[in-house]
Amino acid sequence: MTAALLVIDMQNAFFEDETLGKQKEPLVRACNAAIADAREAGTPVYVIRTEHQRDKSTWTLSMLDDDQGFLFSGTEQAEPVEGLQIEGLPEMVKTRDSAFFGTDLLQRLRNLSVDTVVLAGVATHNCVAQTAADAYANNLRVVYAEDAIASTNEEYAQNVLGVLTDEYRQRLMGAEAVKQLFLDRAGYTA
Repeated sequence: MTAALLVIDMQNAFFEDETLGKQKEPLVRACNAAIADAREAGTPVYVIRTEHQRDKSTWTLSMLDDDQGFLFSGTEQAEPVEGLQIEGLPEMVKTRDSAFFGTDLLQRLRNLSVDTVVLAGVATHNCVAQTAADAYANNLRVVYAEDAIASTNEEYAQNVLGVLTDEYRQRLMGAEAVKQLFLDRAGYTA
């Protein structure tokens, strides 16, 4: 069995929020470090992005209620943040919070015998958490790359992580522990 790294929603639009904007540079560095560690260990990495269509066909209920679209395909908002080192990595586009909704992510992970996903990106209390909950529902273990996740609301993030780490036995790990996990799952030891 092996692990995979999922880098979630590291897109320009999310960093327009002042709280996330202040965390952008250290978060990009942490995501890049996790990506580099995964590549070094031969761990699969997937870049997950959110995109919507202007015709409202992909909008969420809250977007429809507010009549306000977001992250339109082909816009600067939908592009990856500057400095994120994702060249050559497979990308998936989603229209909901979970990386599993409307994508072939689960099939790709099953094809590679992945049993653990390491989550990085934004926002901890929405897209990262929903991906984690769906991973659990699909019998995948979840690790949060603690240095490589961030949220617009720290209280929400801590509350949801408390539930997921307690109820679902998901783990928070620092950068060195994540790197070791990648190496261990690849059959190496540091």
